[in-house]
Amino acid sequence: MKKIALLMVGIMLVVAVSVAEQNKGAEDMELFGGKQGNIPFPHHIHQKALKDCKICHDVFSQAPGSIEKLKAEGKMRKKQVMNKQCIACHKGKKKAKEKTGPTSCSKCHKKS
Repeated sequence: MKKIALLMVGIMLVVAVSVAEQNKGAEDMELFGGKQGNIPFPHHIHQKALKDCKICHDVFSQAPGSIEKLKAEGKMRKKQVMNKQCIACHKGKKKAKEKTGPTSCSKCHKKS
C-alpha cells in the first residue's frame, strides 16, 4: 500500500511539473501601448533572463489582458508596469553593466 501511495505522489508531482512547464505563455506577445503604439514583447527572452515568473507576475496575473483589466478597475496606474517594472529593471541592469533591453519609451512602442 505504501508503494502505491508513493507511486501516486510521484506521478502527481510529474504531472504538476509538466503542466507548470506548459503554462509559460507565448514566446512573443504584443502589449497594448496606448497612443504611443503597441509594444512587441519578447516574453521568452525575459523568461530566460529572469527565470522567476513572480518578478513580473507578482504585480499582475498571467491571464491575457490582465494589465489593462487592473487599470480599468483602478487597481493599477496607467504607466505603472512599464515605468516601475520594465524600465526600472532595464536601467538597473544597465547600471550594473549587464545586458539589458531598451530604457526609453520610443525604443519599445511601435506605431503602426
